[in-house]
Amino acid sequence: MNRPLKMLACVTMIIHSIAASCSGNSAEPDKGKSPDYPRVNLAPWYRVDPAWPQKPSEFEWQAVPAVAVDAEDQVYVFTRSTPPIQVYTKEGKFVRSWGDDSIATAHHLKIDGDGNIWVADIGLHIIRKFSPTGEVLQTIGTPGVSGEDQTHLDKPTDMAIAANGDVFVSDGYGNNRIVHFDATGKFVKAWGSLGTGPEQFSLPHAIAIDSTGRLYIADRNNARVMIYDQQGVLLDSWDNVIVPWGFHVTADDAIWVCGASPMPWINDPDYPGAPVSCPPKDQVLMKFNPHGKLLQLWTIPKGQDGKEQAGDVNWLHGMAIDSEGDIYVGDIIGKRAQKFVLQK
Repeated sequence: MNRPLKMLACVTMIIHSIAASCSGNSAEPDKGKSPDYPRVNLAPWYRVDPAWPQKPSEFEWQAVPAVAVDAEDQVYVFTRSTPPIQVYTKEGKFVRSWGDDSIATAHHLKIDGDGNIWVADIGLHIIRKFSPTGEVLQTIGTPGVSGEDQTHLDKPTDMAIAANGDVFVSDGYGNNRIVHFDATGKFVKAWGSLGTGPEQFSLPHAIAIDSTGRLYIADRNNARVMIYDQQGVLLDSWDNVIVPWGFHVTADDAIWVCGASPMPWINDPDYPGAPVSCPPKDQVLMKFNPHGKLLQLWTIPKGQDGKEQAGDVNWLHGMAIDSEGDIYVGDIIGKRAQKFVLQK
């Protein structure tokens, strides 16, 4: 047999061998077959409760920038409508509402260790402390007057309450600083200025505190979370992970951050002059330990303006978690609060 014919015979034998192997006739076991994987869900996930809450028919929500959960798992919904504060059980039953005559424009809301309600009011340029039924207990700032000194704020975005009662304010849209007041509301100190430097802010949009007293600042336009001690010393910075809009800190110091993935500035004609991530490209919630290690990432579909569906969110702004691990979120364009039930 001449050489070309020998080569053709070899090629034919190889082809036949491959075909036999693919058809299962080979004596060698198929090493490329996938195993029968165990069907165990090891990652937490959540399902929307479309029936939560049972909002009274006469209430009309506008933007919902904040939600918070108290020690009894009652959920406080903070909305730019009337009544601005609405309280529901975790099952969704309406409990009470208040704030028509004491709140102008909702931003973030917190509940302190004594059960008092704290709100950041960007319309009145103040931080206010209320009893759980709406009695005004304390006001920080000068109502209706903006400024940048010891007695004035400019569209403050959020507050964190220390164990000793001291109040730390993210004085946010206007002044780009953090302001420290004692428990009586007396000015202690302030730090920060507008900029992109390592200790500057560009819209400190939210603030939180952990059990050790460390402060977490949502430096929104700079796409980072900055961590300070109570003297204003920068301890850490989590850069380029999330555009942070809001916080929730659990009892065991899990630091939850909600917002959007890092993205460039957008000049959207529907939202002229808006901060970064308006509109956001996506909607994410991230769980960190206090040292910045990402422990959990959960994405929620972004709703389409005017066509939002149950289970999506549109401009995710605030979040809270109850004792059973269920998550509550509020969004701006979607104009609603929703409950997502942890699937165990």
